[in-house]
Amino acid sequence: MRVLIRAVGKIREPWIRDGIAEFTKRLSRYCRVEIEEVADAPDTLPVERVLQEEGERLLARIRPSEFVVLSALDGERLDSLVFSSRLNQWLEEGGAQVTFVLGGSNGVSPAVTARANARLSLSDLTFPHALARLILLEQVYRAFRIRSGEPYHK
Repeated sequence: MRVLIRAVGKIREPWIRDGIAEFTKRLSRYCRVEIEEVADAPDTLPVERVLQEEGERLLARIRPSEFVVLSALDGERLDSLVFSSRLNQWLEEGGAQVTFVLGGSNGVSPAVTARANARLSLSDLTFPHALARLILLEQVYRAFRIRSGEPYHK
């Protein structure tokens, strides 16, 4: 199984990089995790242009066969048990692979939203995008533990 995360921007905070590395390592017994970053557009550009440029970079990396789950404010809100079940479903639909897309601070372009097979909200709270990546990985790890019947979902 393979979980891909395609995200806008680099992780600058060492503690978040460490957390991402930890959960990537933990997940290695369940699946292969790949994280691909695309450059974020300069804040000096108009928002529409930022969304277009970042969207083009994201879409250039996504193959037509990929099952794409977009992190979005208006996405489906799931508890961890339902997320585990849904992740299984997405992996089946994606041929044992799922791609999560995390946009930049301005969101994503309409083209990226249209490409998504599913939309997921990580929370009603607002997180820095780097932290959202870490939270997503932790939830994917939790989902695999739940799936395996291992005690982690308390």
